[in-house]
Amino acid sequence: MRRHCCAHRSVGFSAKITISDYVNASHQSVFQFRQINFRSLTCLTNNPIRLVPESLEPKLKKKNKRKKTWSFNCVISLLPQCEFPEASNEFVVVNFYRFVFIKDPQTEVAKHLSFLKGRDIHGRIYLNEQGINAQYSGPFSDVLAYVEWVKEDSRFSDILVQISSSLNGHAFPRLKLRYKPSLVQMEGGISHLPLLDPSMRATPLAPSEWRNRLKARQGIPETSNSSLESNYVLLDVRNGYEWDIGHFCGAQRPDVDCFRGTSFGLSYTEVISSDPLAHADKEKTDILMYCTGGIRCDVYSTILRQQGFQNLYTLEGGVSHYLNNEGPFQWVGNLFVFDDRLSLPPLAYKPEARTPEFNMQEGPKRNSFASCYICGSQVSELRHRNCANLDCNLLFLCCMDCLKDLRGCCCLTCMTAPRIRPVLPGNQRYQKWHMYRELEVQSNLTA
Repeated sequence: MRRHCCAHRSVGFSAKITISDYVNASHQSVFQFRQINFRSLTCLTNNPIRLVPESLEPKLKKKNKRKKTWSFNCVISLLPQCEFPEASNEFVVVNFYRFVFIKDPQTEVAKHLSFLKGRDIHGRIYLNEQGINAQYSGPFSDVLAYVEWVKEDSRFSDILVQISSSLNGHAFPRLKLRYKPSLVQMEGGISHLPLLDPSMRATPLAPSEWRNRLKARQGIPETSNSSLESNYVLLDVRNGYEWDIGHFCGAQRPDVDCFRGTSFGLSYTEVISSDPLAHADKEKTDILMYCTGGIRCDVYSTILRQQGFQNLYTLEGGVSHYLNNEGPFQWVGNLFVFDDRLSLPPLAYKPEARTPEFNMQEGPKRNSFASCYICGSQVSELRHRNCANLDCNLLFLCCMDCLKDLRGCCCLTCMTAPRIRPVLPGNQRYQKWHMYRELEVQSNLTA
């Protein structure tokens, strides 16, 4: 069921919002944004967020009981700072980046710190001469205020901002806003790469275009454009452990567990069997690259361009943008995210994408590719956990039997380590060591 309303800013600006209804476990009415356009602001959001307080909830008029269609009028007064009366209680995660020249990044960092002073923002926001890379969480009013402030700068006015729900509060432990030599970690750094030249980066494909490419690869008629039928490689440029819980069908697992060491297509002396670009024709093969949010593809495509690869394409906005717009077509599993949530299912991005075909893929069949790192059996949950050994802290997939037998550790060696943390239930993340050290001392005193 779709609902439409018109929101009016206090300055007279109006914009249409498309939302879908949702009822949470406590049976409270919650609304879900799909796209918001306020002035220069474009936000893509995923999970349920309360749009207005109960005092401002729209008046519903039931039109047809059989079809269950509703119409209502809703007027929302928005301050220039985009502060929502009760939406401040809803925590969200925001991701955006932009490669653009910043003459004095240290001064820029100081400006951002000044604006965020007093606002409840946690996360990683890095700036340097090549631009900005931001992932942060906070109350909706605070995160949106920061987005609008950033977009007032003409250099960032058209950035793609992706917003998703954080049901358990902050998704990051603290705010790290600083100058960083590399916006993306990679061996040798990225400051020497021509990232500010759009022609050196891969051509972005909108989610719908990416879907068409996947259909063409399957042999599904979608368009008469013969270019879609050309030979191409589907390249996952994420970490191997990200692939392990979710990926596009046909994409080879990256043979690295740290993106900074990725070397697809870069070998000068030998053909590496695990390299999906080893036999690719640099002039005739289309390279379709994807990552979580798009930034790693922009970086890596400039390297491949320098190596002579001509037909480079990237999924605009990454997998998160694709799932939000197209649903899980040709995607299996969950999406790994670099915050406390760790893993998000496709339906977290597009709940209405649940179809009979998708339902058939759910459960054991949909998770069948994911296996326990310890025993190799199928895992029941597509979510990594950290090794209970603090000095290891390895991210790994684990079945429930191995979790119990190894007490949350990734191997027998780690079980004998001096700093072992307790096994955490559910989706909890480990805190600082002193929290568990104090528990251990108390346990010894009462023993």
